[in-house]
Amino acid sequence: MSDINATIDAEVKGNDVVLFMKGTPQFPMCGFSGQVVQILNHVGVPFKGINVLEDQGIREGIK
Repeated sequence: MSDINATIDAEVKGNDVVLFMKGTPQFPMCGFSGQVVQILNHVGVPFKGINVLEDQGIREGIK
């Protein structure tokens, strides 16, 4: 397993909900990411946001 796949696997296994998004939960960088953050916050679901714009490997790895 590549390092990127191992990183993604660890994040998914270590958190109940992971949002691979453009930007951060505090500063979403696209409309879809922002809407998903708003929905998860509205229903009270704790989640971890991972900014795919910071790591091209993760961005490609989740495709």
